[in-house]
Amino acid sequence: MVETNPLRKWLITLTVITASVIELIDTSIVNVALPDMMGNLGATLEDAAWVVVSYVVANVIVLPMTGWLSSLFGRRRYFVGSIVLFTVASVACGHASNIWELVFFRFVQGAGGGGLLSTSQAILVETFPPKELGLATALFGLGVVIGPTIGPTLGGVITDNLSWPWIFYVNVPIGIAAVAMSLAFIRDSAHARKRAAADGWGIALLAVGVGSLQVVLERGDHENWFETPYITVLATVAAVILPTFVWHELRTPHPVVDLKVLKDRSLALGTVFTFILGFGLYSSVFIFPVFAQSILGFTATQTGLILLPGGLATAFMMPIVGKLLQRGFPPQVLNAAGFVLFFFFCLTLSLSSLGSSQADFFWPLVIRGVGLSFLFVPLTTVALSNLKGPDIAQGTGLTNMMRQLGGSFGIALVATYVDRQAWTNRASLLRTLSPYDTATASCLKQVTAGFVSRGVVPLEAQRKAYAALEGTLSRQVALLTFMDAFRLVGVFFLCCIPLLLLFRRGKGSVAAAPLH
Repeated sequence: MVETNPLRKWLITLTVITASVIELIDTSIVNVALPDMMGNLGATLEDAAWVVVSYVVANVIVLPMTGWLSSLFGRRRYFVGSIVLFTVASVACGHASNIWELVFFRFVQGAGGGGLLSTSQAILVETFPPKELGLATALFGLGVVIGPTIGPTLGGVITDNLSWPWIFYVNVPIGIAAVAMSLAFIRDSAHARKRAAADGWGIALLAVGVGSLQVVLERGDHENWFETPYITVLATVAAVILPTFVWHELRTPHPVVDLKVLKDRSLALGTVFTFILGFGLYSSVFIFPVFAQSILGFTATQTGLILLPGGLATAFMMPIVGKLLQRGFPPQVLNAAGFVLFFFFCLTLSLSSLGSSQADFFWPLVIRGVGLSFLFVPLTTVALSNLKGPDIAQGTGLTNMMRQLGGSFGIALVATYVDRQAWTNRASLLRTLSPYDTATASCLKQVTAGFVSRGVVPLEAQRKAYAALEGTLSRQVALLTFMDAFRLVGVFFLCCIPLLLLFRRGKGSVAAAPLH
């Protein structure tokens, strides 16, 4: 229901943003702590990777179910229960004595976190009047952006100064505060569907189908895709189960995920664009930290601090974009501007060099941050603009799931492209390098002489010279490959602009309606 008390409205906003932030921080906070976890728990890198995968898989499974779960338990009870589950699981993660115990509790934590994100958005959409939907979306977007932005930085600082369990313990006081605020300010939805019989088959098909797909996307590149048997099996399972899930949900009278809400063309198109947003957003976020740390040698903390101004730019711009929508500014124009800004961000980074410094990335990342606000707020507003009552919870669950899946597809495809393109670039550069090439021979001779002058025997000096040449070659290959990846993502954003013609300005609405 729309909240008429201004103070209570903003207290509700603060409550749901707090819950969203802790959920999204934990999506990325563990990445920088994985080496410490491996050493402390005696795990390999492959084992430790499941700490990240299990959380995301649980998230994606629960996200589309949040509307049904809210109806089953009551929105207020389900929201508070999700916070409690997330907080208790955080404590259990910190106390884990081996890597598989940690993986299990991360899955439980992800299940609790998945209930927070969509429910938070549904609460905001119902709290604000329809004319302020853009502002409500912008406020929700603050949590979506702030969490992943400060996650790596916070994780690096905590791990460096305390120990890895504290990246989980830090959730406890925030979780307790969120529970107290939720009990005080959050109310049950006035439009909740009546409780229905549990859709057991739907739950099982959703968990198996989406869970299998997410594992394939998260681990496929690391496992050389279909060269690994379990990836092939899970991909086959997903290909069979997901269409079966859709067929079942459209036929059952009480579906766990009401796909009929996609008859609303604004939600259907908005969901597709949300997938595209996730694809480009997460793939560009994935490329930069890897490039900064593996090629330029920045630490995890330095990389997090470099990303911070862009996150702050997004946080600053989102309420402004929400106000622009509220005043009738065409959302498709803002979307087009966002895609263009993302293109310029990628284009600028594609011109980087091995000598690029932290300062060189300040303005490109700020541009990306502004572009994100131009994309996230209008697209989400479009998707939810025509939904009423219980359909809001279903819509928020679907859009959040599609953004996450889009991100997983984007990361998987870009990671695979980087691996394949690296070999292409290496082969190209090797054609210009030969011991019989005058420039190469001269370089090797000078480097060898340098080692000899420092007391290295000639044969060893020659070996070191070849190793130095290999190191230089590898860095150049990596640089060229990441530059190609940045350009590829940039072109992807430009290609999305014509798709905005599918939308037209809706009369009397802050959102766009689809063309008929």
